[in-house]
Amino acid sequence: MKLPKILVVDDERVMVKGIKFNLENEGYQVETGSDGEEAVDKARTGQFDLIILDLMMPKIDGLQACMKIREFSNVPVIMLTAKGEDADKIIGFECGADDYITKPFNILELKARIRALLRRAGAAAQQQREASRLTQGAITLDLDERAAWRDGAPVELTAKEFDLMALLMQNPGRVYSRENLLNLVWGYEYIGEFRTVDVHIRRLREKLEPDPASPEHILTKWGVGYYLANSATIGT
Repeated sequence: MKLPKILVVDDERVMVKGIKFNLENEGYQVETGSDGEEAVDKARTGQFDLIILDLMMPKIDGLQACMKIREFSNVPVIMLTAKGEDADKIIGFECGADDYITKPFNILELKARIRALLRRAGAAAQQQREASRLTQGAITLDLDERAAWRDGAPVELTAKEFDLMALLMQNPGRVYSRENLLNLVWGYEYIGEFRTVDVHIRRLREKLEPDPASPEHILTKWGVGYYLANSATIGT
């Protein structure tokens, strides 16, 4: 199991050392930094699960660092500050922070806030993964990974085969003419024959159907085009 990776950035070295010690004892991987520019640089390359930023730091402050990080990442960010005013917290949230904790703080509170943010981020990531997966009977496509499976076994699809299958799976029951499919998958500027679609449909059936000669999923509407069967109609 991958251990969550946390970046802690604060110019108070004693505090950073204490936070690092406590979080590593909780089983987290921890990297540290001491200024805002270092925070942005490490966030860009480090693939962190959570970042803890001090508000007042050299070079660029925590707010500026957080805004720069938000330009390329949605990683959860906790801001640390000696200022407890609501206005400062509101500015922090508007700059992209997910949580705010005022110094001095109880390390148990920080740990609890970290766990809560990681749970929330994990749930959001799971929802995104589920949203990127399309399943029809034994066939599964992952739109983010551009990967395909049949009965749990990986299937190698070409780029156009994947795009064609993804279009059909995103619109089950909808019949597409070969001209429609050429325009949507190959592009309106593509100069080619309708036969191209037939060839790709045949290859998809060979790779994904239990019996390509009697397809259950990728069906033909004679005289019209191709469509993906609704789950309720498969096997009936």
